[in-house]
Amino acid sequence: MSSADLDAADAAATMTAPPGGPAAIRQEGPASGAASSTGEVAPDVDATMARARRAQAEVEFWPQERIDDLVAAAGWAAYQEDTARSLADLAYRETGLGDPEHLFTLYRRRVLGTLRDLHGVVTTGVVEDLPERGLRKLAKPIGVIAVASPATAPCSGVVGNALPMLKTRNAVVITPNPRARHSAARTVDLLRQSLASVGAPPDLVQCLPVTDRQTTEALMAAADLVIAAGGPGTVRRAYRSGTPAISAGVGNPAVIVDASADVAAAAELIVLGGSFNNGTSCSSESNVLVEAGIAAAFRDQLARQGAHLCDPAETARLRTLLWPDGRQLNRDAVGRPAAALAAAAGIDLAEPTKTTALVAQLPPLEPGGVPALDDPMLGEKLAPVFTVTTFTDFDDALVAVETLLARIGQGHSCGIHTERPDRVVRLAERARAGRVMVNQSTAVGNSGSFDNGMAFTQVIASGSWGGCSRSENVTWRDFLNYTYVSHPLPPSLPDEETLFGAHWRRLP
Repeated sequence: MSSADLDAADAAATMTAPPGGPAAIRQEGPASGAASSTGEVAPDVDATMARARRAQAEVEFWPQERIDDLVAAAGWAAYQEDTARSLADLAYRETGLGDPEHLFTLYRRRVLGTLRDLHGVVTTGVVEDLPERGLRKLAKPIGVIAVASPATAPCSGVVGNALPMLKTRNAVVITPNPRARHSAARTVDLLRQSLASVGAPPDLVQCLPVTDRQTTEALMAAADLVIAAGGPGTVRRAYRSGTPAISAGVGNPAVIVDASADVAAAAELIVLGGSFNNGTSCSSESNVLVEAGIAAAFRDQLARQGAHLCDPAETARLRTLLWPDGRQLNRDAVGRPAAALAAAAGIDLAEPTKTTALVAQLPPLEPGGVPALDDPMLGEKLAPVFTVTTFTDFDDALVAVETLLARIGQGHSCGIHTERPDRVVRLAERARAGRVMVNQSTAVGNSGSFDNGMAFTQVIASGSWGGCSRSENVTWRDFLNYTYVSHPLPPSLPDEETLFGAHWRRLP
């Protein structure tokens, strides 16, 4: 996120909380047992790692049934409605990001979806037997995994990572974004209690109470694997740690709506995704390219779904609010409701309580499909805001998607609303994106859904395009090592004619 959820992690660290919420928490200071700038004592990373390694060694050879039991206990403790509601409320009060009802919905969906994906999966002993190849494959845990967790949806981030790591017999140590440290710690306490209730070592899941950069870097260096779902700074530290690392990528989905699309359904899904949890997901719809012939009908449907379409003057004021200096996203705007952003930008809304998204209307695409790249409005917004522009030639829309991805969000995702399979294929072939959502919301579908085949995940990796070591949704499969047992087979030499015959015949 999101699921796996990216840049708000760093941005949120110094944001001001909403009225009634706590002040932002930011820890800067020395690691491993020294006093922090707040007077708290930073954790001893060595001691934390030692506890994690002892706990992991205890369960390393547990049978599948016992591992499944501890996962079920942790999952049930996390999924219960009262628990989910209290964690969502705590996360909102602490971070000021998103919407408490959406945080509740997101949390429960992620927990349930992750448990569904883990159910019946074999992660111990022999997981594959190929007698025809003389091979047998055994699953082994990695060891201790360090997770750098963001401030957006912090509680689902903890549980969504911990469950598959427990399923694969690993220990996990969470280093939360400073803004979300209380939410993360409360979630970890819940998981630890559930583990103890079934006789599993609670130290399989731990959370560092103080998370300055030095402490995080020390944890990353000491772990066996690093999972980084945070801003660019967190990701860079993960890859510099010298420990194998898997990270999320920067989002900024561009979505095409062509003339064959169900306009009402497309508008409903785009407004839903662009406004869900106040746009804090890296998968939130960000830039929409609509075919000119249906543009008027599409705009009408956006308004019917609760979006306010900004005129040029309102778009200019909104742009200034989001990027006061024209370059850096305004941290105080991240994750705020549409009505609050509109009020701050001097935009009058007919029905403020019913407005869920703000739409910045941009000029039509020029021939060639290259949008104005110097417009920050085309970047990731982390707010319930998305742009709309029009195209007349589908090739121009493809070029625009490629250009937008290359600028911000390469490797992450894009989407298309269409009834033409050929256009889906063309977009999928051209776009440097790990996910192409067809007739669905990128925000809802990218990180796993009950109505598509994507795996539930907290880490939406973007491949080499986006500076990541994976290009798929990160799941339990990424938390295992494998041992291959090889037995001898009768010799099977390749036939030279089969390998080289076509080439030989082309030689002079």
